[in-house]
Amino acid sequence: MTHARIAVLVVEDEPLTRIDIVSALEDGGFLVFEAANADEAIVVLEHHTEIQALFTDIDMPGSMDGLKLAAAVRDRWPPIKIIVTSGHRSILEENLPIDGRFFSKPYNPERIISAIREMVAA
Repeated sequence: MTHARIAVLVVEDEPLTRIDIVSALEDGGFLVFEAANADEAIVVLEHHTEIQALFTDIDMPGSMDGLKLAAAVRDRWPPIKIIVTSGHRSILEENLPIDGRFFSKPYNPERIISAIREMVAA
C-alpha cells in the first residue's frame, strides 16, 4: 500500500540553511516546497493546498517575520501544522500558534522529521 507523502513548506531566507533542511526532508520522503520569506510562502500556500506542515525561520526580511507568518497560517489554513525555528531567539510555547512547536538552531534534521510526522499524524 502506498502512502501519500507529507507536503511541507520550508520558509528560510538563508539559502544554505534552506538547502540543508529541504534536502533532509526530501531524503526523509517528504514533498517539499520552498520560500525565502513570508510573502513567497503565502503565494506557495495559495497555490498548493496539499501542504500539511510549515517549517519557518523567525528572522526574515519582508512584510512579516516567521512568527507573524505562523499566526497568519494558523488563521487562514488552520489544519497546517507549524514548526518555528531561530538561531537568535528562544520562544516560549505561549508565543507560538496553537499546537505549534519551536526548535532552536542548530537543529537536528531527524528531530524535525520526527516532529512533522508526529504532528501530521495527530
